[in-house]
Amino acid sequence: MNQFENDMDDLLIRYLANEATGTEQAQVRHWLDASPANKSHFDQLRRIWEGTAELAPVTAIDENIAWQRFQQRIQPTARVAPYKQRSGMWRVAAGIILVLGAAFAGYLFIFKPASRVQTLAVVTTNLVKADTLPDGSVATLNKHSSITYPEKFKGKTRPVKLEGEAFFKITPDKEKPFIINVNDVEVKVLGTSFNVKSSGGTTEIIVETGVVQVIRNGKIQQLTAGERILVNKDSVTEKMTSNDKLYNYYVSRTFICDNTPLWKLVDKLNEAYDTRIVIGEQRLRKLPLNVTFNEESLDVILQVISQTLLVRVSKEDGQIIIH
Repeated sequence: MNQFENDMDDLLIRYLANEATGTEQAQVRHWLDASPANKSHFDQLRRIWEGTAELAPVTAIDENIAWQRFQQRIQPTARVAPYKQRSGMWRVAAGIILVLGAAFAGYLFIFKPASRVQTLAVVTTNLVKADTLPDGSVATLNKHSSITYPEKFKGKTRPVKLEGEAFFKITPDKEKPFIINVNDVEVKVLGTSFNVKSSGGTTEIIVETGVVQVIRNGKIQQLTAGERILVNKDSVTEKMTSNDKLYNYYVSRTFICDNTPLWKLVDKLNEAYDTRIVIGEQRLRKLPLNVTFNEESLDVILQVISQTLLVRVSKEDGQIIIH
């Protein structure tokens, strides 16, 4: 291998390590376009680089500072001379392994590498799904929702991130609060059950048991069992009493109406059955219902509504009209 080829391999190594200047990057791209042989050589070199890069430790420590401190601990005049082989590729591979090995030794000498914490995600589409979290808590996700959390809850909190809607039943732990981040709201609990729903930038929290803290912009609202609050981009409502249990229909698979207005049941039916039910007359919206539906079909539910409220139900243009 001649000097030009040695210099080119050194440049390619800097390119793979993201240490090449803008001019050098352009030089590499021009060289790759020059011939298929160059491209083949680069691909082989990249495979060697990617294979040996796995030796590098995973750590949250600043790499530049760690390397500087490592250099201070070794003799400042120490220098590793390249070992020449007949094959330039083996020379490059040996150089890469030597550099990465030295870096790895430096990390082990100065720091104990941080263990990698994997982030898990549960995503639902057209089905409701229950998931047991690392602490034994259970999150039941409504359709078209997602939750992300670490495989192990380390540190002083149990953080999760929610999009959509979920019902949580939290394992008590006074020393490590459970924290849900949703939109720009933080929901903090020690051990309780509650529902969180995010839709159109608005977050709704309903507490079934225990105590929940709702935190936004440093302000804290505390909710107890049977209370509800709404948070949107501009304001936070005062906590209110939650008078129905329709909110957790997807968990219990039961629609419980206790003096519930028709419009509220219709909203939940549209969510649950992926249908479009509209109330044709304004005067019908607030008609109260006192009935429980336990996994009945939509046709049966509509028939009961019709007979109970003395209204007509018809299907027109892909929608169901109550009038």
